[in-house]
Amino acid sequence: MNLDDIRQEINQVDAKLVTLLEERMRLVTKVSDFKKETGKATLDEAREQAILDRVSSLIKQDEFEPFIRETFKAIMKESRRYQESKKDGEA
Repeated sequence: MNLDDIRQEINQVDAKLVTLLEERMRLVTKVSDFKKETGKATLDEAREQAILDRVSSLIKQDEFEPFIRETFKAIMKESRRYQESKKDGEA
C-alpha cells in the first residue's frame, strides 16, 4: 500500500464522516427546537459528560482515546454554537 492508497481510504472515511455529521446536526436541530420551545438551556454539562464517557467506552485502541474525546468535545462545542445561532435566529 502506498501513500496515495492510504489517502484514498482516508477520503472514503471522510465522506462517511460528513454524512454522519450531517445526520447528527439534523438531530441537533430537533434538540435545539425542543430546548427553545421548553426554555431549556443550550448547555447540559451532565449530558456532555455522559456522551464523552460513552464515547470513551467505545474506543478499542487506547492510544486514540484522548484524540477522539477532543474531537467529540469540538463536535459538541460546534453543536452548542449552532443551537445558540438558531435561538438567535441566525441559522
